[in-house]
Amino acid sequence: MTEPGIEVPSDPKRPAWLTRNVKVLCGVSFLQDAASELLYPILPIFLTVVLGAPPAVVGAIEGLAEGAASITKVAAGRLADRFDRRPLIGVGYGLAAVGKLLIAVATVWPLVLLARVTDRLGKGMRGAPRDALLVEGVPKGQRGRVFGLHRAADTAGAVVGPLVGLVLYEALDHRLRPLFWVAVIPAVASVALVAAVRDPRSRRTADGTPTKAARTPWRSLPRPYWRVLGVLLAFNLVNFPDALLLLRAHDLGLSTAGVVSAYAVYNLVYAALSYPAGALSDRLPRPLVFAAGLVFFAVGYLGLGLIHSPWLVFVVLPLYGGFAACTDGVGKAWISTLVPDRQQGTAQGLFQGATGAAVLLAGVWAGLAWGADGHLPLLVSGGIALVLAGVLPIIARARIAAL
Repeated sequence: MTEPGIEVPSDPKRPAWLTRNVKVLCGVSFLQDAASELLYPILPIFLTVVLGAPPAVVGAIEGLAEGAASITKVAAGRLADRFDRRPLIGVGYGLAAVGKLLIAVATVWPLVLLARVTDRLGKGMRGAPRDALLVEGVPKGQRGRVFGLHRAADTAGAVVGPLVGLVLYEALDHRLRPLFWVAVIPAVASVALVAAVRDPRSRRTADGTPTKAARTPWRSLPRPYWRVLGVLLAFNLVNFPDALLLLRAHDLGLSTAGVVSAYAVYNLVYAALSYPAGALSDRLPRPLVFAAGLVFFAVGYLGLGLIHSPWLVFVVLPLYGGFAACTDGVGKAWISTLVPDRQQGTAQGLFQGATGAAVLLAGVWAGLAWGADGHLPLLVSGGIALVLAGVLPIIARARIAAL
């Protein structure tokens, strides 16, 4: 007899953690990220060159969009613990598709602002419900594999998207607007695929009306969760948006095509290492794997702050990809093991919303301190990350000693 909501594999050769929802949501994220990352490297160019927006508007648009996403993540996480999660996921991906459509028809930059806020609201809406559903029925000791595979699929889209965009950019005589219409196609396909998701926790009354669970107060989240959240928040205050890293690569002398290519290589490394890092975190203490990621982060930031030759970006950015692989999915798996299943949505939403807000603040102070070439904030953040990388193993040893 199995517990309610636990999916029993029909194929005995299939790993128990590789549920239907894991496979479907990996496909959904691949399609959506291919659409998003096709646009991301070229959107600043579209805003400034085609629509005539000043550079300050680019930063303001991204800041407002990410701020909206951070707030929405917290709210969506709480909703995910009370209501069916699939509709929340569908709405989230649907909003992202609408945002891309708005960019495709934009003729003035305020419409791009609306589009980016809509897109990021969708990201905030889907994140926590999706991550709670990913671990539904998966033992805590196998969740690193789940999030590692999901990050690998998501980031594979981030490799395919920029490469498709680069090919089309050259084939279409450097015209940007057709690329936005191409991005709408995988975005809409990802929304359609959400229909294949199954929520075993769906609640219905006898007449078919959806029911809701009791609200999860934040104060009921366990103390270890708050301690880990505090450490991760401290780190993300020095983890500024990747757009600034791409700006540094451009300042070093890379062309637009060079920046897109370097970004694709970074994502390729990120995708390739995500599953191995997640699987490793199921065998080793997750703080150790996360600390290894911080070392990669320090190498990436210190390297970008110190190099002067453009070709070295193709050495440093791939190393920086190891940071994302060792922290993104591993961080979510770490958080998921600190709370009971009924609190997954609230815990993931607060974690993702708070760390997103911290990254936004990091972008503000880094932007103000950027100066002529950005080397100062890069060196400061890289140094702080090295210190935190030394602290996390101490946390891991203390936890093991307490067991």
